[in-house]
Amino acid sequence: MTDTSPPPQGRDTLFDDLRWRGLIQDSTGLDELRALLDGPGAAFYVGFDPTASSLHVGSLMQVVTARRLQLAGHRPLLLVGGATGQIGDPKESAERVLNSPEVVAGWVARIRDQLAPFVSYQGANAAQLVNNLDWTGEMSVVEFLRDVGKHFPVNRMLAREVVRARLESGISFTEFSYQLLQANDFFELHRRHGCQLQFGGSDQWGNITAGVDYIRRRGAGPVEAFTTPLVTKSDGTKFGKSEGGAVWLDPELTSPYAFYQFWVNAEDRDVARYLRYFSFRPRAELEALEKEAAERPAARVAQRALAEELTTLVHGEREMAQVVAASQALFGRGSLADLSPATLRAALTEAGLVHLDELPDVVGLLKESGLVPSNKEARRVIAEGGAYLNNNRVSSTEATVAPADLLHDRYLVLRRGKRSFAGVELRK
Repeated sequence: MTDTSPPPQGRDTLFDDLRWRGLIQDSTGLDELRALLDGPGAAFYVGFDPTASSLHVGSLMQVVTARRLQLAGHRPLLLVGGATGQIGDPKESAERVLNSPEVVAGWVARIRDQLAPFVSYQGANAAQLVNNLDWTGEMSVVEFLRDVGKHFPVNRMLAREVVRARLESGISFTEFSYQLLQANDFFELHRRHGCQLQFGGSDQWGNITAGVDYIRRRGAGPVEAFTTPLVTKSDGTKFGKSEGGAVWLDPELTSPYAFYQFWVNAEDRDVARYLRYFSFRPRAELEALEKEAAERPAARVAQRALAEELTTLVHGEREMAQVVAASQALFGRGSLADLSPATLRAALTEAGLVHLDELPDVVGLLKESGLVPSNKEARRVIAEGGAYLNNNRVSSTEATVAPADLLHDRYLVLRRGKRSFAGVELRK
């Protein structure tokens, strides 16, 4: 059922906290879910299919929700789909491209490592990483059809929204069967690990309820399930996208600086919702942040709080400190020399990094970097005192660059006025 009732006030149980944050969209039963979440620790699972070498911020909702449940005493089973990743959950648009087992296996290993820092592997409710290839890979076709397939009425499978959307254009038996594989995962985790709960994004509701029904048909259970809402932007664009594409959790694909900037640039109308979804700050603190943000939107206090918390969670305190230092230094409020080469390059890449084989004078640099449209405009900006090289004001229109000016022997930071800056990298 979909949870449409208003959340209660003044309570701090896990169930009520999840509802206040808007994290329960659909559930198999609110009363049963409350009893399970607010009761003694239960095993739960959430799955991640390796469709790329890294998770992205769209997956962060499930990651942080798993962390919330473990902090409340529940035991996480984090499933990385070595089997389902080779099949692919149906998309409404078209058939997925199948990746080779070797590629999927490599992605499984990387994503398992990526999930590790978000949960604890110690204590009575220690998290466990599981791979559905361990039980799916050993099944024969006959076993799968007899033991799993016979419990799934085709009319119900056809009623799934994404399947209906694909019937006219065509859907392969491979993708059509994905629901059976995911349902069997829930059954196997219930049988092997005593798993009582599954959650996932709301687009997985059909697959999740298929698993609940399958467990019942096999004479096991009871089990419960819920979904979190899909995260969207208020303007209707897809969450987790920036101008450069997806925002990844892997620092090699999205730098910590770019990750931080993604959250800092969140729209005012979105940030309160994002804070409730992703932040671990208590309710009173979040409500105070929301109030302050509404009163002083230009200060972007909510965005900075969200960016700092999530960058620390995903990339660690050291990277977070470098990111904040870079954000301050680029605008003249800190030392550029203190930034690591990787952080400086990432920040300049976000601003616009120009690659040159040789360095012209400062007038030419301002034009080449795109901060001014012409040499004439560059001279005017310098004459008016608005041009900066490595945060030092340029006083002469004849100024040149010395080798000693290069940061880490290859970078320059140019700034026009207080807020417009760009980077130059000297090719070696």
